[in-house]
Amino acid sequence: MRPIKVIHVHLIGKRKDLYFGSIAAVFHHLTPEQVGCGYDYLRRAGLSGGGTVVTKRAIIKQSTLLTAPRGANDCVDD
Repeated sequence: MRPIKVIHVHLIGKRKDLYFGSIAAVFHHLTPEQVGCGYDYLRRAGLSGGGTVVTKRAIIKQSTLLTAPRGANDCVDD
């Protein structure tokens, strides 16, 4: 199974967390003014290596969504 990436955007002023499936989706729902940078900047910023981009308005991170295989109903005990 191919890993699923998730773009996490924390809007600093609003203390709000949003999750997107791509960088393009971020700018479909938010403006560059809300994020504090533009699409091209964020695309070249190196998020894919686990990096973090911090602007005056947002903290943006890319991570991998953790999932269970289909049919895995067993619960993990802590």
